[in-house]
Amino acid sequence: MFSWLRAGVIFVVVLVLTRFIPFSSFFRNVNTLVHELAHAAAALVLQGSVMHIHLFADQSGVTYTRFQEGWMMIPIALAGYIGASLFTVLLFSLYAKGRVKAGLIIVAVLATAALALFVRNGYGVAWSAGFAAVTLLIALAGQAWLMKGYYLLIAFLCLVESVVSSLVILYLAVVDPAAAGDAASLSGTTAVPAIVWGLIFVSFALWCAKLSLGSLFARKNVDSGHVQRYGGNL
Repeated sequence: MFSWLRAGVIFVVVLVLTRFIPFSSFFRNVNTLVHELAHAAAALVLQGSVMHIHLFADQSGVTYTRFQEGWMMIPIALAGYIGASLFTVLLFSLYAKGRVKAGLIIVAVLATAALALFVRNGYGVAWSAGFAAVTLLIALAGQAWLMKGYYLLIAFLCLVESVVSSLVILYLAVVDPAAAGDAASLSGTTAVPAIVWGLIFVSFALWCAKLSLGSLFARKNVDSGHVQRYGGNL
């Protein structure tokens, strides 16, 4: 069983290491993209509309939506952090199944769809186009070692950012609840304090991170295992 202690140690190590990777800030926007697309998807499922998405260089983003009923704010606001955390689980699950190319294509398609349908600010357009192009190129023409390394970079950055961004919201919910983003929106709609929503986001992100790392190390154990045939002559 993959323990919380082991997951915590690995997370801290990955958090530190990813800060030293060149251009890592560029790739950390993948988590922002998925977060905003999750908001957009929730709005569309509820028969609302998405006006546009803005992505920024500081890994922040915003999604502008329209919806009919006030209660719809709840699932739309919840979708961002929950969707980003679940996407991390998906990435590591695909890796555990050896479906690296499929995972890269999914990520590239999401960036392309966001660019075509929703992203409208200058930085967001440039980032989505550049990221989609690089990812598709590596997925379709890259060597196996390059695909694997690039995929793990994206997966680990999504894992780290999904947890860190939820921790930031929890911190803001404590020191300045009105500035706590989705937690503040949920608090205004439900009267439940922003700190409660922040705790929910953090708890869910940590649980998904544990599941993701468990998938990764389950794959490693399979790859490093020994196969022995036992039997005798009949």
